[in-house]
Amino acid sequence: MENRTRDYLANERTFLSYIRASLAFIAFGFVIARFSLFTREISVIAHIRIPNTHASSEFGVGMAIAGIALGVYGALRYANTNAAIQSRAERPMPVWAAFVGAGVIVAIGVVVAIALFEVR
Repeated sequence: MENRTRDYLANERTFLSYIRASLAFIAFGFVIARFSLFTREISVIAHIRIPNTHASSEFGVGMAIAGIALGVYGALRYANTNAAIQSRAERPMPVWAAFVGAGVIVAIGVVVAIALFEVR
């Protein structure tokens, strides 16, 4: 198998990983957004008052938007890497993309940690 063929196949696997992560973000955002509906229904059944802050809806929408952005970035990376393979050039991932990705993960972690801390 020629090295270029391996490069093309590796690029396709990486693109599929971007798509899988994007779908996971979107699905997780949907679940989070619907959690507020679940808590409202439980509060009615249990006859308790739960303050409705709409935080889960907003966070869920944010996760879905992050998933969409990740899918678009993955498609752009795939096209860029494919062009680099064809021209036998090297185009590594930009450093800013790594920092943006890490920043998004940190932001999600902080929001989840704050939400969990408030529940206590």
